[in-house]
Amino acid sequence: MDLFDTAPSSRWPAWLGAAFGSLKLRITLGAIAGLVLGVGLSTAGLVRQAERDTLSAQRYREMSEAVRTASVLSQHVVDLQRALVATAARLDPATLADRDRLAAFMESQPVLRGLFANLFAATTDGRMQVYADPSGVRHPEVNLADRAYFQRTISEQRAIVSEPVPGRVLSEPVIVFTAPLRAEGQVHGVFGAALRLASRDLLADLTDGVDSEGGAVTIVTDTQGRILAHPARARLLQSLASEERLSQAFAHWLDTGSAAEPSGINLPQADELVSAAGVAGTDWVVWRAVPQAELLAPLRAARRQALLWAAGLIVIVSLSTLLLLWWLLRPLTQLEHRAQHLFDGSQDAHAGWPDVGGELGRLARVLRHVGAERAQLEAFNTGLLQKLGSVMGAAPVGICFTRAQRFELVSAEFCRLFGRAEHEIVGQPTRLIYASNADFEAVGPQVSQAFAAGEPYVGEWEMLRADGTRFWACLRGSPVDKVERGAGTIWTINDIGDDIKERERLEWSATHDVLTGLANRKVLDHRLQAVFEAMPRSVPAAIVMIDLDHFKPINDSAGHAAGDAVLKAVAAAIASQVRASDLVVRMGGDEFALLLERCTPEVAMRIAENVRAAVAAMALPWQERTLRVGASVGVAALVAETRDAASWLVDADAACYDAKANGRNTVRAAVRPMLRGSAMGNEADEMDTDTQD
Repeated sequence: MDLFDTAPSSRWPAWLGAAFGSLKLRITLGAIAGLVLGVGLSTAGLVRQAERDTLSAQRYREMSEAVRTASVLSQHVVDLQRALVATAARLDPATLADRDRLAAFMESQPVLRGLFANLFAATTDGRMQVYADPSGVRHPEVNLADRAYFQRTISEQRAIVSEPVPGRVLSEPVIVFTAPLRAEGQVHGVFGAALRLASRDLLADLTDGVDSEGGAVTIVTDTQGRILAHPARARLLQSLASEERLSQAFAHWLDTGSAAEPSGINLPQADELVSAAGVAGTDWVVWRAVPQAELLAPLRAARRQALLWAAGLIVIVSLSTLLLLWWLLRPLTQLEHRAQHLFDGSQDAHAGWPDVGGELGRLARVLRHVGAERAQLEAFNTGLLQKLGSVMGAAPVGICFTRAQRFELVSAEFCRLFGRAEHEIVGQPTRLIYASNADFEAVGPQVSQAFAAGEPYVGEWEMLRADGTRFWACLRGSPVDKVERGAGTIWTINDIGDDIKERERLEWSATHDVLTGLANRKVLDHRLQAVFEAMPRSVPAAIVMIDLDHFKPINDSAGHAAGDAVLKAVAAAIASQVRASDLVVRMGGDEFALLLERCTPEVAMRIAENVRAAVAAMALPWQERTLRVGASVGVAALVAETRDAASWLVDADAACYDAKANGRNTVRAAVRPMLRGSAMGNEADEMDTDTQD
C-alpha cells in the first residue's frame, strides 16, 4: 500500500479518513502544532531553568553539609586519638609488665572505656597483656604482631587509625586506634582501643533520622569504598558500589582518581544529588545523597498547572482557526470535486471550475490546461507503445527497461532467454537474473562509472534461468536520460555461451601443447621473466631439462601414433613426480622442461632423479610389444650470477647434454663457471648421437 494512500481502510470510519485528508484540518493541526511547540518550549525552558537553579543551590548546600559532617567526624577522631595518646603517656614499662597493675590501670580509666568499645595493651612482640571491655578486664592469649596497624605503630612510632579489621577477641568488624608506649625514647609497647562498627556507628547522631522512604542519606567509607557507617547496619563493610543511590557517583569518583577532598566535591548520580568530603586525618570519606525528585516536586506541580492553562488556550485558538479556514477555503471543495473527474472524460475540460481569484483561481486554470494536454498525450502514447511493442517483439536479442532496480518492460526474446513468462519478470527486482549476489553487487559501480563517463555500459556476466541453469550473456545498457538517472535504463542481452567456449578453447591452445596438454614454450618464457623480475626474492629456483633417450627408433619402427602415445605417457609420468605449483612444459619433439620455484638445488636434484626414474619405469604396451624410453636430465639452479632467462636455459640444456654424453638415463647438474666452448663441442657431438636414438 502506498505511503500516501488516504483511502479509508476497514479499521477506520470513512468520515475519519476524509477528515484527516482535509487541507483545512491539516492547516489547523499545523497551527496547533506550532502553538503547542511554542508554549511547550517556553514552559519547558522556564521550568528547566528553575530546576537548574534549584538544583545548583541545593547541590552547594548538600556539599556544605557533607563537609560539615566530615569536619565533625574528623574532630571526633582527633578527640579520640588525643584521649588515647594522653592515657598511653601514663603507662610505663613496669606497669605493662605487671598484669595486676595493668588490670588496675584499666579499671581506673572509666572515661576512656566509655569512649571505646574496648581497650588493650600489648608488648612490642605483639602479645596482648590486657583487654578491657564492658564485661570486665581479662588477659586473652592473643598476638597482634601480624596486624598492619600494629606494625605501623611500632615502626612509625605514632598514633594510627586502622582500616576495618575483624576483632581478634570477639571477631567483629572494628576500627582500631593505637598509640605507641614510649620510655626513654624507645617504644616498649602499644596501647589501643577499638570501635565496633556493628554496635557503635561513627555517625550515630547523623544517620538515625534518615527518611526510610528515600530521603537524604549519609554514609562513611574508607578510600577503597568499604562502608564504615550506614543507616542500615547490615550494609557495613560492603562496597559502596552495591549502594544503588551512590553506585554511579562512586564509579565516577574512582575513575577521576579517588580524591578525598576535605573541601568537598559534587558527583554525578542519576536522580540524586551526591556530595563527598574527605575526613581530615583519616582515609575516610563522607558521602551524602538527596533525591532530586523531592527537591523538584513543587516546580513540577507548577509546571503541570501551567500546562493545563496552556492546553485550554490551545483548544480555543484551534477551534477559532478551524472555523476561519473553513470559511476561507470553501472554493477548494468545488475545485476538489472537479479535479476528481479531470481525466475520466465525463465532463467538458473547460466546465465546472470555481470562479475565484488568487492561488485557487490560478490552480484551477493550471488543472484545466493539464486536462486538455493529457488527452493529446494519451493519444500520442498509445501509438508510441504500439510501435515499441512491435519493435521489441521482432528484436533478435533480449530487451528490457528497468527503473529503480526493477523490471518495467521486457521483450519476448528476453522472456525466452530466461525461461519466464512476462508477468513473472515485470515488477521483480533486477537481482532475479544474476547467477550470484556478488555479481549483482559488482555490476552497479561499473554501470555508474560508464554512465558518468557518458558511455553505454557493456559487460559479460553469468546469468540464471528460471530452471536454475546458467549461461554467459553480453549485457549492454544506456540511460533513458543522461542527466536524470531516475528516468530508467534500456538494456539488451544476448547469449554468448558458444563464443565464450570458443574463446576459452583458443586461449588454452595458445598456451598449451595440444598433444600432451602440458604448458608450451610461451608459458615458460612468461614465467621465467616473472622469476627474474622478482629476484632476489625468487631465489631459490631451478630449471630441469629432459631429453628422451631412444625415442626416435620408436617413431621409426612403430609409427608416429606410437610416438604420440609415448609422449603422452611420459608427460603423465613427469607430472606425477612434481608439486602442484611446479610448471611442466613440452618444449617440442621429445624435449620437456620443469620450472621449480621456491626449490633448493638439493630438492631440484631429487625431483629430477624421481622424474628420470618414473620415465625409465614406464612401459607402454603397443601391438604385441612394449615401448620404453629413458631420460637424460639436466638441472640448472638460479643463482645471483645468472644474467637472464636465456642463459639460465642454456645452463640447463648444457647439463642435459652432459647427462646424454655420460651414458644417458642419468641426471647432471649445471657446473659454473662453464666452458662455453666445450659445451658447444659437446652439443655438436650430441647432435650426432641424437640421430641414432
